[in-house]
Amino acid sequence: MDSLGVVDRDPGAALTILLDPALDPIVEMVLVADGPDTYQALSHNGRVRFRRHAEGTGWTYTVDTVDGHNPLADQATDRFVGVEAERASLWPHRTANAYPFAYEHVAQLFDHPCAPDLCVVHSAAHNWEDRGGHRGEHGSLDAVQSRAPFIIGGRGVRALGPVARVCQLIDVAPTIAALMGCAPAEGGIGLNGSPRDDALLARQDGDPMLDLLDGSRPAMVLGLLWDGTNPNVLYDMAARGDAPNISRLMSMGTTFLHGAIASLPTVTLANHTAVMTGAHPAHHGILHNAWYDRARAQQVITNSAATWHTSMQFLDHPAVETLHHAVHRTWPDAFTASVNEPCDAGADFSTFGLVRAGDRPTPPPPELPHATERFVRPVKDYRWGSRVDHTGVEQATGLLSGHWRGQDWPLPKFLWVNFTLTDSAFHAGGPHSEIAAASIRDTDARLGDVLAAVEAAGVFDDTAFFLVADHGMEESNPDVRGDWGDSLRQAGIAHRDEAFGFIYLTDPT
Repeated sequence: MDSLGVVDRDPGAALTILLDPALDPIVEMVLVADGPDTYQALSHNGRVRFRRHAEGTGWTYTVDTVDGHNPLADQATDRFVGVEAERASLWPHRTANAYPFAYEHVAQLFDHPCAPDLCVVHSAAHNWEDRGGHRGEHGSLDAVQSRAPFIIGGRGVRALGPVARVCQLIDVAPTIAALMGCAPAEGGIGLNGSPRDDALLARQDGDPMLDLLDGSRPAMVLGLLWDGTNPNVLYDMAARGDAPNISRLMSMGTTFLHGAIASLPTVTLANHTAVMTGAHPAHHGILHNAWYDRARAQQVITNSAATWHTSMQFLDHPAVETLHHAVHRTWPDAFTASVNEPCDAGADFSTFGLVRAGDRPTPPPPELPHATERFVRPVKDYRWGSRVDHTGVEQATGLLSGHWRGQDWPLPKFLWVNFTLTDSAFHAGGPHSEIAAASIRDTDARLGDVLAAVEAAGVFDDTAFFLVADHGMEESNPDVRGDWGDSLRQAGIAHRDEAFGFIYLTDPT
């Protein structure tokens, strides 16, 4: 595959297998680049070939041909909004599903030199139990799996309340940079790679949502990411009084009911980095949780306990900036902090910076506050997520207190806190389970501790807050299992399947 992402080996045999009716329950569609700026999405019952064209600093898209059902025809952003609408339509077939911003998200994927030959998008129903999967799943282009929450409020933010509106995760960093008053990035470029004079980050694929801002400047911005949180569930629990601190944030500003749409692939590291940089995965460098580097003949894994703390070696800096870089470019003496966040490039304080230096955070006590014991004791991932998030709260509140671990700390101009328990719980039981609800309650209580520390620091009224996730989470069907890799191997097709969907066709010799 060359630098344009054009397939240089024939994918025909693999496509024949992947589009076989027998795999239709698990294969939503297969994506491929078949020429410069030209792409296809193919399914069992139809396909579309589309093309992108530069317009300003972005792209427009035209459809060349459609055979049968266009898998990407419905790109509505309001499909399955609200917990009742979602639960009434579990496991929608692609002919009834929606894929927000699909043309843009497909096209950007193949801009990366390590993009796969074929990208298999799994169905909404598919349960990955055969590969150690979960009841709650994500990774797809579809509306529920790609939809993350977006809440913003506090100093500098207009209080519009809940609005029937959507954005992309790549719009978040430019919006926060505008809120803070960051200087434009000299030589900044936009979505199509051309110069963008108004870019607030070096590579800015997204756009600042200036209509959300009132023009005043906060002394501090506190960013929160609740990993893997389904916004329908989060907003519903807040409305019912089960997440009072989320309700407090929502009452202070604006909540997007249609959420913030994650980039393809809708997975952890790709979109943690998209949130922090304003760039799509193929442009910021963290292509997936795992991929294959043909030039080095090497598998790359970024999303594991062994690699999280070093994953930013693949960030395309300085061509790509994080919010930490943008803050320091504007205010060289400012202090920024990154708690429990692998995308920590440019931060003055970082949890994973401590890990890289061999300084492991203090282990939490055996009995944790804000921890639902009925799940902490029997569920390993719930216990692990609770311990990680407790340690993160200790770090965040310690920094906000101005004195932590025997050291004085200045007030952060930008503080980023990542919570991981929600992802573990939503995976374990699915988004509509009691374990998922417990994780919301526990994380909301930990959020309360962080908000209390902001108040104790005397800066609550001078702070802006925003909350997102890295992707959504969708209920899978335990009866819909299977692995397309088995079919490819049985057909004798040599390949690598990285992160369950990135298919690299290989030379069998």
